[in-house]
Amino acid sequence: MSRRLLRLEMPVFPDRHMFRLHDATVDPDGPGSPAPPDGALISVTREQMWVASLQEIVSAQLLFEEWDSAPPPFGEKWEDEAKAVLYLRGAVSIDMGPAGKAVESLKLAGGVGDYVVRVFARNRSEVPRRYRDLFRRGLDPLSDEFEQARRTLDGLEQYLIQIWRES
Repeated sequence: MSRRLLRLEMPVFPDRHMFRLHDATVDPDGPGSPAPPDGALISVTREQMWVASLQEIVSAQLLFEEWDSAPPPFGEKWEDEAKAVLYLRGAVSIDMGPAGKAVESLKLAGGVGDYVVRVFARNRSEVPRRYRDLFRRGLDPLSDEFEQARRTLDGLEQYLIQIWRES
């Protein structure tokens, strides 16, 4: 039976329509970075994964979990799902570009090796649609009313990332 070893919940701010999960020693903008995830949920190289958002205006909610083996199926409904394998040297970072790191060098219980990474997403298209609706309603983007409406979108876009050591 699988055991969850770690669970973190945090906001992430997509930079250039993405955020990045990578080995803590890797520069996500350096040579060997993945191509942007054009039309896909993820883009992957050996040591890093870029997770695509369809917006870069509001924060998204990220739930990050480390498991000791493949987690059991669960009943929550997610719109998108992707899976990959990353080589991690015992620590992971989640990078948001100019906004900084949501997680920096988080030590993994599984140590060094290949990790299966499963990414789930929901409300990726809902957030940009609702944001465009704010302008269609004729709200002044500098007004308090617009800002209050925009804040209701924070966290609506959600991601779940589950990782575990590949056996």
